[in-house]
Amino acid sequence: MTAFRRPHRVAVLTLPGVLALDYGIPVQAFGTWHDDPYALTVCTDSPGPVPVEGGPALLIEHGLDMLERADTIVVPGLARPGSPPAPVLTALAAAAGRGARLVSICTGAFVLAAAGVLDGRRATTHWAYAARLAREYPAVTVEPRSLYVDQGSVLTSAGVAAGIDLCLHIIRTDLGAAAANQCARNMVAAPHRSGGQAQYIDRPALPARGGGLDEVRAWALGRLDEPLTVDHLARRASLSRRTLIRRFHEETGQPPMRWLLDARIDRARELLESCDVPMETVARLCGLGTTANLRTLFKRHLGVPPSAYRDTFQDAVTRTRSG
Repeated sequence: MTAFRRPHRVAVLTLPGVLALDYGIPVQAFGTWHDDPYALTVCTDSPGPVPVEGGPALLIEHGLDMLERADTIVVPGLARPGSPPAPVLTALAAAAGRGARLVSICTGAFVLAAAGVLDGRRATTHWAYAARLAREYPAVTVEPRSLYVDQGSVLTSAGVAAGIDLCLHIIRTDLGAAAANQCARNMVAAPHRSGGQAQYIDRPALPARGGGLDEVRAWALGRLDEPLTVDHLARRASLSRRTLIRRFHEETGQPPMRWLLDARIDRARELLESCDVPMETVARLCGLGTTANLRTLFKRHLGVPPSAYRDTFQDAVTRTRSG
């Protein structure tokens, strides 16, 4: 996790033919904070009216010079992905060279790939374009099923709504789970879907049933400190165990107990960030049982033990307040 001494500068590189929703996601995620952890700018290669796929043209005032100062650059998807003009590629390569964080949503991955930013890295894009990305850029290891791929300074997401998951993941990394969850609530989005979840399940859509299993998941999130099982969830949903498992896969790309474990880990992160209660209390409140179990699962998911996570977060808060 990082903390900013000044607002973190985010530039949304909006090229002609940008997809309306792909553009709106980072603008909403990074541009609506009251305490200004992020400073958002929208730019393009040729300032002026920029055609939008699925919406009216945008009037964008800023050019590529904004990329020279950006800490994070987000490239939304394009309706007809291809290699953009040379100045765009040069600006992106220069930004990568100085250590800026580069992010793509959907077919924005083609822009990063054309700039050479994805060479030797894992990446994803909209499932319908994954084979083409792999074919046109063989130096990129394409993961066609992932919702998003985090390679540190370079992050890519699958199509449209997966951009929300990636932006929330970035906010979670930058500001912590509590901030990401608040942003998710504001956007009425799922608070956390791991990048490894499948972006596309090749099954026919189910008929609408009052929001699917949303109510059951909300019910479970309010009872993470209880010993929930698949049978508990099935009874709550008035479904058979088998149907509940199938519906969970169809709606989330995960089995129910994996989804529940991710929710428990996310709850543990919030507790570690926001209070100094003992580790055994954290383990109990998030439903992971014992301190040893919390330590093992937390480190497996995040790569650090919970004590180190808490220390890092508190140090970051101290630096921010003192800066």
